[in-house]
Amino acid sequence: MTTAKRIAFLGLGVMGSPMAGHLAAAGHHVTVYNRTASRAEKWLADHQARGHSVAMAATPAEAAAAQDLVLTCVGNDADLAQVTLGDDGALAAMKPGACFVDHTTVSPAIARQISDAAAARDLLALDAPISGGQAGAENGKLSIMCGGSDAAMAAAHDIISIYAARVTHVGDAGAGQATKAVNQICIAGILAGLSEGVRLADANGLDMDKLLSAISGGAAQSWQMENRWATMAREEFDFGFAIDWMRKDLAIALSEAKDRGLSLPITALVDQFYAQVQAQGGARQDTSALIRHLPKGDA
Repeated sequence: MTTAKRIAFLGLGVMGSPMAGHLAAAGHHVTVYNRTASRAEKWLADHQARGHSVAMAATPAEAAAAQDLVLTCVGNDADLAQVTLGDDGALAAMKPGACFVDHTTVSPAIARQISDAAAARDLLALDAPISGGQAGAENGKLSIMCGGSDAAMAAAHDIISIYAARVTHVGDAGAGQATKAVNQICIAGILAGLSEGVRLADANGLDMDKLLSAISGGAAQSWQMENRWATMAREEFDFGFAIDWMRKDLAIALSEAKDRGLSLPITALVDQFYAQVQAQGGARQDTSALIRHLPKGDA
């Protein structure tokens, strides 16, 4: 194990809570903050019962003071700005030389803004969005795409590797978030194809298990196929990465493309399909519920 560090973790949602837990289990002293204090209180009680070195704070600034690293995993650009740049934000309270790491999926623009603000305070900063879903967070098998300086990457690598299967330094500030936008575009396109494939297979009366065995070993194979084909065929969606969050991420991707003079017609179309599923009550269902926008054919 690396030398025990003092770490603040801001944001204890379905991703942040297990990630912070992995750090505490690894022997680091972890101070947590969550906007809904009751969630932080529960996390604290759970980890104190396991003998971990943990604490909670009432504000992001209180959590960040005197820490070696401050990690965030919140909701969106506005949430991130509040916990980092606001009156009680983390950056103002961090000691010089400390490292700030953001795991939220946000715009590349705010990642660069935070990097600049951190540099002005002699802090290191890394935008490090994650992929792998709730299961990846719970099992410590996330994929993390990092944007920032070599120094920031060196300061954060061993810590974030505790809950990751893959950590990749993809470029300067904002590059991590741009990479995550590409990731979400690719997932959306794959799910659109899977949705149509499942509907055609069902209309032809095919055995779904045999079909999956037949095609998942070839060029059509993907993580989504391996992990979502069967549940899509059974119309099971009450788990996983919510459509609300996917639409937030696709909005970032579409905005970034517009700023770069690009058109993403397939992504824009899939986003509208997701809007239809939201209107049908699927806002909190897994992204594989995209199939709900397609009516079933005749078997």
